Amino acid sequence: MLFGRSGGVDWLVVCLGNPGDQYENTRHNVGFRVADELAERKGIPIQRLKFRALTNTAELGGQRVLLMKPITYMNLSGEAAREAAAFYKVPPQRILVVSDDVALPVGRLRLRRSGSAGGHNGLKNLISQLGTDQFPRVRIGVGAKPHPDYDMADWVLGKFQSADKAAIDAAIPRAADAVEAVLRDGMDHAMNAFNSRS
Repeated sequence: MLFGRSGGVDWLVVCLGNPGDQYENTRHNVGFRVADELAERKGIPIQRLKFRALTNTAELGGQRVLLMKPITYMNLSGEAAREAAAFYKVPPQRILVVSDDVALPVGRLRLRRSGSAGGHNGLKNLISQLGTDQFPRVRIGVGAKPHPDYDMADWVLGKFQSADKAAIDAAIPRAADAVEAVLRDGMDHAMNAFNSRS
């Protein structure tokens, strides 16, 4: 279901990643994969270029939502969110961000109402651009780098292998379910449902 500008949106769902074929299926791009999963469920493409993001509007969990895949590259993701939030007058509490998390085991979901960036450059820029860390998140575990000397950029821009690939393939639809649960049932219910799962 599509909505015109006059209808506005209730929520932004900002799914983080990097544009370009070379970044497909990397650890940093699990947010984009969740966006694609949600779009596929609704039978809509996320391809309208607006607010420096690929976007489309949809009804998710009974809410009118702008699905966003910022194309500014990860470190500037907040610029797209800020522009869309200003246009639609959406407060930070209704900007749901979907991102990867190296502090969580591969495939583990963690929903939070707010919090620090935890070293994630996309979240860091969102906090800077929105002027607050009080926005909800669905974080998807991509696993810690294998040893301390391993370059973090190489790790998050690397692709999943073998068992990790199977785990993340299973986690993407669950993360999409979590997004819909936040929108439909509220964060408390969604946290209870998804944070306890392995």
